[in-house]
Amino acid sequence: MWFQREIVLRERPRGFHLVTREVVEALPELAELEIGLLHLLILHTSASLTINENASPEVREDFEAWSDNAVPERAPYWTHTLEGADDMPAHIKASLFGPSLTLPVSRGRIVLGTWQGIYLCEHRNHGGARSLVATGWGSRPGSGSGSEDPAG
Repeated sequence: MWFQREIVLRERPRGFHLVTREVVEALPELAELEIGLLHLLILHTSASLTINENASPEVREDFEAWSDNAVPERAPYWTHTLEGADDMPAHIKASLFGPSLTLPVSRGRIVLGTWQGIYLCEHRNHGGARSLVATGWGSRPGSGSGSEDPAG
């Protein structure tokens, strides 16, 4: 089974935001997969995706503080400056954190560790709504998914 859909995440302020629930709720097809993969791609060059701590908001605040320090605005070496002081740093941050995630799916749910969640990393001051393309594939329960012992 394959499925693909676009998910539009609501606008958020600059920072690192947990979006696990929003992503899962937008993908009812996940429940049909016994075993599979979910690929998420963000369709923007100034925002990114990552997986990290899902409980402590301080972790997300520290991510923002670190990334702002590592990739500062108004650095004298930026030449792409027409779209605002936050634009070029946002492009660099988006490349550092990455545009995509591939997650395992087991028994109708994405597999994350106990303290893991999906982050939308919003690197612009006013980035707007963000779009993801979600592509899922895998087997349905009872379809010979390879869950049998491959050693025989």
